[in-house]
Amino acid sequence: MNENFIAIKTFQGDLKISHKKRDFGITVSTKELIYQKPHANYHIKLEDIVSIVPFENANVKAITFHNRRSSGNEIINMSSGSPHYRFYVRSAVLHNRSGLFPMGAAQFILPIHNDLLLAISKYGGLSAVI
Repeated sequence: MNENFIAIKTFQGDLKISHKKRDFGITVSTKELIYQKPHANYHIKLEDIVSIVPFENANVKAITFHNRRSSGNEIINMSSGSPHYRFYVRSAVLHNRSGLFPMGAAQFILPIHNDLLLAISKYGGLSAVI
């Protein structure tokens, strides 16, 4: 686990599964998904997830995210070999070293293992559409 992760002190619901790697972590409870990266956590209520769709990353090496509220951006390197999914959410809360910041609608592209995806869909009340 990365020493620059901000500890998750509280979350809603009961912890179901957690997956940590060197550069990111994903924790799923019965009410919330928490995406951890160095110096920032994103708290997403499962009820705020609008959709999850597979994301093909064969030709993508990095993704740039632009923050509308500031002039900064963030470059995330994609992990090869892990299936990635695009999450559309109504809202999320960013927790960084400066505090908690509510966000509006957002998209996240995350590497999600099958066990995590099953927990998110089960506790979020999501079902597959084929």
